Amino acid sequence: MVTMVLSAQEESLIGVVRALPPEEAGKVLNWARQLADLAGGRTIEWSDSWTDEDLADAAAAAVQRFEDQERENR
Repeated sequence: MVTMVLSAQEESLIGVVRALPPEEAGKVLNWARQLADLAGGRTIEWSDSWTDEDLADAAAAAVQRFEDQERENR
């Protein structure tokens, strides 16, 4: 078994994707695979693309969407 060590930003991004509905998470993961293919094996520097504020906004939006769906399902 291989263990990966994730940065705090990577863990936050994974948390956001996990909070999405399955269909939307699939879209995000497909988009990430496409970006990885474009990178051609080069390391992607997430810090160049995602600020702490971006991650916080994305996490807050995912939590809000989850809470809205929970209210609708009651």
